[in-house]
Amino acid sequence: MDYVCVGRKDIVPMFSANSCPREIGVLIFEDFQLLDAAGPISVFEMPVRGMSPPPYRLTLYSMAGGAVRASSGVRMHSEILPDSLTLDTLVVSGGEGTREAMHDADFLNAIRDVSSRTRRTTSVCSGAMLLAAAGLLDGRRATTHWRRCPDMARHFPDVTVEADRIFVQDGKFWTSAGITAGIDLALALVEEDLGAEVTRRAAQELVVHHRRHGGQSQFSVMQDVKLLSGRFEPLIDWIRANLASDLKVEQIAEQVGMSPRNFARVFRSEIGSTPARFVEKLRLESARQHVETTGISLNEIARKTGFGDSERMRTAFVRAYGQPPMVLRRQGRN
Repeated sequence: MDYVCVGRKDIVPMFSANSCPREIGVLIFEDFQLLDAAGPISVFEMPVRGMSPPPYRLTLYSMAGGAVRASSGVRMHSEILPDSLTLDTLVVSGGEGTREAMHDADFLNAIRDVSSRTRRTTSVCSGAMLLAAAGLLDGRRATTHWRRCPDMARHFPDVTVEADRIFVQDGKFWTSAGITAGIDLALALVEEDLGAEVTRRAAQELVVHHRRHGGQSQFSVMQDVKLLSGRFEPLIDWIRANLASDLKVEQIAEQVGMSPRNFARVFRSEIGSTPARFVEKLRLESARQHVETTGISLNEIARKTGFGDSERMRTAFVRAYGQPPMVLRRQGRN
């Protein structure tokens, strides 16, 4: 297999895989998220272990070099980011420190400079905010951690934010969702370079999915729920088990011995959502899992999850995800 060999100072033309490794640079900063860096590094390590000569050479960079503190307090040793650095792939970490780093003109200039000499520029989690702040994502599609997506859309209106994607590729720019999605991103990069079989073996060694099904929405339904007192936890379990039922507010309120009006008021205060909206979120979550991981017909999925028919389910999918069920089913199989 042929691929581009990129050294630290110059780009070498197409060459045989027997020649030299691709340079992978991971860029960190104070208060970066440890797994944003360690996850992709571990993925790229797997082919290095199993192939001779190794297909990748990994280097951790920072502006000043030396020990850099992660948000956890753990420090990682880094090399100073050199002038005129050329990489095959740049991976920009995310983390709490992005809130300060995105206003650091020198740091953003360095990202732009290095990116101008990469085959691929990528980010993990809120690292996409740094690419956007550097102007690299203007007019492009991108994603970031689901919690930061509204901020990204507000601060960078020239970027099309795809909030439900695990990762997004637009040209040479790849952005990924929250934290562990950096592993999914790195696996996709390895697959582009070395093929599906190498990537499958890497995923097996890491004990992760080769291709994760579903988008970020699968993680946000219950994470958005306050559950201030925990009083409705058994009720939520009951709703999940009875999605095919009518589940009008009267039926749900009866399960907890409350009047429909009082239940709706208390539920909204406790959960942060109306009962009807919350039920739809759970139905969408369950339906999407069936759509992406099974071959069950859409009509049957709609019946099992309480939408009644596939057209009503399709309308709900387009409203929530921007795509109909069949498109998500095809994506889940790719």
